[in-house]
This record gives sequence, structure tokens and C-alpha cells, in this order.
Amino acid sequence: MDIHILVPKAGEDYPVNWNQFLDWFATEEACLGYLERLRWPQGFVCPRCGVAAEPYRSSRARLMCRSCSTQSTVTAGTIFEKTRTPLRVWLAAAWYVTNQKHGVSALGLQRVLGLGSYQTAWAMLHRLRRAMVRPERERLSGIVEVDETYLAISDREQLAARGRGKGRKSQTHQTLVVIAVELHEPKGFSRLRLERIQNDSTEQVIPFVLANIEPGSQVRTDGSAAYRDLADLGYVHQRTVHLGSDVPAHVSMVGVHRVAALVKRWVLGTHQGAVQPAHLDAYLDEFVFRFNRRASRSRGLLFYRLLEQAVVTDPLTYRGVVDNIPKSAEVA
Repeated sequence: MDIHILVPKAGEDYPVNWNQFLDWFATEEACLGYLERLRWPQGFVCPRCGVAAEPYRSSRARLMCRSCSTQSTVTAGTIFEKTRTPLRVWLAAAWYVTNQKHGVSALGLQRVLGLGSYQTAWAMLHRLRRAMVRPERERLSGIVEVDETYLAISDREQLAARGRGKGRKSQTHQTLVVIAVELHEPKGFSRLRLERIQNDSTEQVIPFVLANIEPGSQVRTDGSAAYRDLADLGYVHQRTVHLGSDVPAHVSMVGVHRVAALVKRWVLGTHQGAVQPAHLDAYLDEFVFRFNRRASRSRGLLFYRLLEQAVVTDPLTYRGVVDNIPKSAEVA
């Protein structure tokens, strides 16, 4: 089955339903074969010397480069590296996560997959969330609204993940999140970006804009002075001062207010507000992944895209998840 095509096809490159999923991934060898084709669609490439050639295979899991004799595995250097959880369970988790429209909690994943501990499910979800961000993704463009909102979250997630939930009191935090959403004309929304910030200062919001919005775009904000430099940075800046205005903020900037309401409902609904502040960015990445693909008619394609990114995403240890080690600092 050749999956190296521009547009993946249902039933050929990814399962179309749960029954087909079970047929495709009945064994660990089948899972390894699928991940290998996703990782090297043109054929194996040695991670060390870069030579592209069919490797020696002592087993499906172990590959040895014919040029430099380096031994590697399909999962080395990916989010699956050194995992003790079977790949069949990993792929089932990816299928379940992408097939639940509003997401899934660690407790829900643990129950569905029959995992032995909450910690295992919690760490799996965080690894999958890290794979939901394409490093080379395009910046937003056209007309983009930008604003901030506060999320009320607690640290119960961290207590449960560390097995200390009983007898400990959680604390609620008001965490500031900056929102950027592309607008369709005359109505509707396109893509989204979210990020946790420390405060609504220029030093916090401008780097977010530069990283997520193409220069030349029309950026709509409220009257905050934090955005005053946008015009000098190459953006068409449209400010709307809401103080004393006859037009409510949720009408003049409908995009960011709609998204803020959806994010709050998602955090409180799917996760009961139990998101440790240091891990909020991972949850925001998941929300963005789902929001930007909300029009997809194929949940199987979302499964394919998530695994396609998972095999090129750097490893993340359990300790790295707990301590919230940044991508650039995580050591396999």
C-alpha cells in the first residue's frame, strides 16, 4: 500500500471506520509498517548519515543502514520513542482522540482503552497534543482579529497525574490567553491561533502577532496601547475603542469573542476546568488543531494527519510532560 500521494485517500491511506481500523492494525508489526511508511514515504532514510536505501532488517522494529551500519528503529526520534505502551494502543488512542469532536479527557481515554493508570493516559494525550502543531504551518493572513481573554482553570490535573489528588485542595487560576482569528468576508471564521501570555503588555502581544500573522494583513484590535506599534511593523492596523462606544465589543469584534466563549466552554466541559496552568499551551494547541479542521468530513483523515506529524515530532518523556519542559530543551 503506497501512501505517498499528495491527497491521502480514504480506505487506502487511512481507515474509514473503526472496523477497518481493527483490520488494518491487528498486530504490532502492522502498526510499525504503517508508521514506517508515514515516516519515510519515499523509503528509509538513515537518521545519521542521510543515505536513502533499503536497510538491513533483523526484525520489523530494528533497521540497520547499509552505508554507515547505524541501527535505528521506526519509533526512534518520534513521540513513540522508548514507549512501553503497545503501538496498537497508541494508534487506538490517536483514532479515539481525532474521532471525538469535542476532545477527550485523560480519564475518558483511560476507560475506553483500559489503560492501567491515569498517568499513562494523561502522558499519552500530552504527547499527542505536542504532535498537533506543524512547525512550518503558515501564518494567518487577510483580516485578523486579535484580543485577550481570561480562562479560569485549576491545578487538579497536575495533582491527579502525580497520583496525589486525594486529600489535596486545588487552586483556581485566572490565566490570560491571546487570540488571533482569521475572518471570512462577509461573515464566518477561518483559522485560529491561541497562546498563554503573562500579561497584556506590548512585550507579550507583539511577539505573538509577529509569529502568527503575516505582515500586510489587516489586524483588528481594541483600543489597547499594547498594539500601537503594529502599523510600524508592516500591518494594516484597525483600532476600535470600545469605551463609550454604542457598539458592544462582542459585535464589533465578533470573531475573538466567539472563540473565547468556545474555548471556555471546551475547557469547562471536556476537562471540567482541571488544566494545570503550566500545561495550558498544550490544551490550546489541541483546541486550535480541532478548530482549524472543524469542517473536515473525514475523521480518518484527521487521524492520518496526526500520525503523520507524530512520526516527525521529537520525543517527550513523562518527566518532560510533568515538568513542562519546552520542545527545544527536551532530551530524549
